[in-house]
Amino acid sequence: MGGVAQILGMDYLNPFWWLAVAILGFKLFALIDAATRPEDAYRATDKKTKGFWLAVLGIAFGLDLLFGANFLTSFLTLAGLVAAIVYMVDVRPAIRELTNRGGGRGDQRNMGPYGPW
Repeated sequence: MGGVAQILGMDYLNPFWWLAVAILGFKLFALIDAATRPEDAYRATDKKTKGFWLAVLGIAFGLDLLFGANFLTSFLTLAGLVAAIVYMVDVRPAIRELTNRGGGRGDQRNMGPYGPW
């Protein structure tokens, strides 16, 4: 019974702890997604380079791992979160549209060599 009481006494019941974990997971997802995209797609969509996004997202994720994702008091955590959001809503959709990795949407299934049919 001591182990259960010890787990319940930790920050697992704190909603801010869960929010910090969600922010950390979001940054990790953005970092992994940026790492799996081809370098040429970044240049073709006229976005910053792949190295730039990997550095920004990696630093944002690494600082949260080192110092904790205390989003209420840490300017760096918020800046890293903004960078991850910018990547996810601006860069990622442009690259997905270019590389046709957007899933099985209808407009992509009916594409011929010269456009839609």
